[in-house]
Amino acid sequence: MLEDYLHILIFLIIALLIGFVPRVLGALLGPRRPDQAKDSPYECGFEAFEHARMKFDVRYYLVAILFIIFDLEIAFLFPWAIVLEDLGMAGFIAMSVFLGILVVGFIYEWRKGALEWE
Repeated sequence: MLEDYLHILIFLIIALLIGFVPRVLGALLGPRRPDQAKDSPYECGFEAFEHARMKFDVRYYLVAILFIIFDLEIAFLFPWAIVLEDLGMAGFIAMSVFLGILVVGFIYEWRKGALEWE
């Protein structure tokens, strides 16, 4: 019974090693030259500690939403690819329609300039 879980344990150990070994090596061997620009928050697309009613660029959020949409597309492709033989031609056509709609949406966003930065 426990032998069935050995593969999962090996996978978790390898995943932890891949995640932590580069981080530890980088902390031990990497250069330490902190400055204000490196320590500042950057994930929000604008300065975090300014006036609450300031104007900000909406394109940052638009690109983030587009990324989530196309990231979910990939999340749907993995289970579909696993059971493709069981689904047959009907499953293939359904996924082709799904991907076609996403491609049309991507082309629309591209033409509207949603992916362009000035």
